[in-house]
Amino acid sequence: MPTLGSFSSFVNQLTKNLKYPLPGESAHRIMQASSKLRLTFKPNTRTRKSAVLILFYPYKGEIYFPLILRPAYDGVHSGQVAFPGGRYEPSDEDLIRTALREAQEEIGLRLNDVKIIGILTELFIPASNFYVLPVIAHMPYRPDFYPDPREVEDIFEIKIEEISDINIIGSSDIQIRGEQVHAPHYMVQGYKIWGATAMMISELLTVINTPDPDPKS
Repeated sequence: MPTLGSFSSFVNQLTKNLKYPLPGESAHRIMQASSKLRLTFKPNTRTRKSAVLILFYPYKGEIYFPLILRPAYDGVHSGQVAFPGGRYEPSDEDLIRTALREAQEEIGLRLNDVKIIGILTELFIPASNFYVLPVIAHMPYRPDFYPDPREVEDIFEIKIEEISDINIIGSSDIQIRGEQVHAPHYMVQGYKIWGATAMMISELLTVINTPDPDPKS
């Protein structure tokens, strides 16, 4: 995995890998919590659409992407580490636009040099009754971040090399709406990344590490 190599080579290979069939649920299951809600609660007429942005950029010879810490509030995602993103609005032309708009609003991302690479598998989140689409993008330099304090308590810059270390994978018991679930997590910079975000990261890493069946193309 070219974490220390050419950023453009990394982007080109990831763009290519995203055109192959995505691993989807098989990758999600690796980091999926053992929740009864997930087994019993299914999408319905009130299920809403949302999107998050996974943004890669180079900095000091490494490849990074940002995650945010949600503030404490009265909601199911209070205090969680997540990708910037949010719900689809009728003014959005599509979910890619949703991901870009939300990243602009939440972390102050300037969109001029952001280029879309592709998408991962849409994921259903029973706890909030949302479908979320992970949108992958890149930009050629480290962005300036201007977090919205109402929606973002902190921003973490995560190295690909850091999140790829199998030694940061663990598990713990977590309370979700009164239910105790056993959840795998990535332990990064003192925080546990679990739930839908961990499942997206699992698929992302699987795609990044997909052997190239046609390395000459």
